[in-house]
Amino acid sequence: MSSLRTNLALAGRGIKNYVTKRPFCVSFEITYSCNAKCKHCHLGGPVDEERAAPEKYAEIARELNPVVAQISGGEPMLRRDLTDIIRMIKNPNGTPYIVLTTNAALLSTEKYYELKEAGVDGFSISLDFPDERHDDFRGVPGLYNKIQSLMEDIREEKNKGIALSGVVNSQNFRDLVPMAQRALEWGVYMNYSTYTWLRTDKMEYMISKTDMPAFKEVIANLLAFKKRHKNIYTSDYTFKNMIAFFENQEVPNCRAGEKFLVVNPDGSLSPCGLIIKKYSSQKEIKKEFLETNTCTACFTSIRANSEKPVKYLILDSIRSV
Repeated sequence: MSSLRTNLALAGRGIKNYVTKRPFCVSFEITYSCNAKCKHCHLGGPVDEERAAPEKYAEIARELNPVVAQISGGEPMLRRDLTDIIRMIKNPNGTPYIVLTTNAALLSTEKYYELKEAGVDGFSISLDFPDERHDDFRGVPGLYNKIQSLMEDIREEKNKGIALSGVVNSQNFRDLVPMAQRALEWGVYMNYSTYTWLRTDKMEYMISKTDMPAFKEVIANLLAFKKRHKNIYTSDYTFKNMIAFFENQEVPNCRAGEKFLVVNPDGSLSPCGLIIKKYSSQKEIKKEFLETNTCTACFTSIRANSEKPVKYLILDSIRSV
């Protein structure tokens, strides 16, 4: 399948889903178990849970027809049948665009190539600091050096398909440009998401009003870096709304359940990963949740990228593939 034909298939599906109000992105959270204990997250450690078979996830993917299928968790690489899940979700025409979200603790060079062969188009690798401080934030000793070693091993790979993903918060916002610089040195993209207290109830990771002038300066520097180096995936629209989120502690008009939704480990559906429900269909979500949803308390990457205006939605998506 040529990249041009794949891009056209993805763009066509994006336009169709925008018009028909089907989800742009579906996150398959295939396990809530995790081998990290991140400071910004409520998960960590093993979870006793019911897990759907790969065939069930594939059935859901065919029904929802997303442009992007995010394979996440928890830590999705804890699933031994991960490659089977990916193979079954991927269509011969290149859709959906499959992104594996991982902390990379289990992502060896060999596994990286194995997952690409199975159908992974993009890897979203968590990176919250441009150095070993990342280990402490994620609760995994040696994690930064492991990621760095992987990047060195695949340095000559032309189409790495990797975006480092940083959760913007009060502890690391001054390091956002150095993180983008690190991504540039490694020959990969950088993407940013915002911290939300919905996971932990910890407001101290929100950027304070006192720090807002410094944060705005950082965002201005990031936009200049993006224009100069073109390795930051985050759209200008998203950066603008990040500022609004931290200033107002909200972004209204959430379209969880319409623009994006989550598949739980057992194959049931949730409107998002922060409001866990057990719906049987998107139609049920729209009827029972979407019409009464008043949540404003996040601006995570999946929401930001799914809700951005159509000109960003289509052009940014094509550029990313």
